Amino acid sequence: MRDTVIDIRALSLAYGEGDQRNVVLEALDLQVARGEVLVIVGESGVGKSTLLRVLMGLSRPSAGRVEVHARPDCRTPMAMVFQDARLLPWRRVIDNVAFGLEGSGLARAARRARAAEMLALVGLGELGGRWPHQLSGGQRQRVAIARALAVEPDVLLMDEPFSALDSFTREGLQDELQRITQETGKTVLFVTHDIDEAVTIADRVVVIAGPPGRIAAEMRIALPRPRRRRDAALQEIARQLRAELSRGSAGL
Repeated sequence: MRDTVIDIRALSLAYGEGDQRNVVLEALDLQVARGEVLVIVGESGVGKSTLLRVLMGLSRPSAGRVEVHARPDCRTPMAMVFQDARLLPWRRVIDNVAFGLEGSGLARAARRARAAEMLALVGLGELGGRWPHQLSGGQRQRVAIARALAVEPDVLLMDEPFSALDSFTREGLQDELQRITQETGKTVLFVTHDIDEAVTIADRVVVIAGPPGRIAAEMRIALPRPRRRRDAALQEIARQLRAELSRGSAGL
């Protein structure tokens, strides 16, 4: 059995006090195994992104505990890919990818070599000399993924990274993410509100319903990769998850 990288126990998070207290997450228990692609799905406002903020140390839980068991030699336990690529417009693509390696002690040539390797991994090996404004939206998100992978994180956190893209580009990036995770064995915690996206890329899907956000259901997806969104078995799993999400929302 794979070892646990993320261990969340009885996690709750609330803002304010008294009548103004707003409970965002309540009594979450969640474990993520090394090498697992775990997708958290839920409607807007149930605390999915807040959970990622807690993992990154940007928000402090009100109760419970969060443990990240990174490899001993890992300099960067986690890296985040956001909905917006957040590229630096004054840096060329290769230097955007190398940005997180500054301060690592690596020489500039080594940083750029690592960045070039990650650009090749995401299929942009020939575009390192371009500026961000010369890229399409999908290409910019690939650069953001390459930048996150360049720092060699134990866990890749992805906060609805494809939601702002058109459906054709989004599906292409879902396929690319399947390929990248198979090639690297990277642990991924991916947040989305799109159930079709979730079942396409996940080893396991966790449904969060609320508010406050609580785990309403989870499902392992053992279908082989690469997965095709119009495959009947995949569509049936998506139907079951929609039903679980509806039941979870109604019961909270």
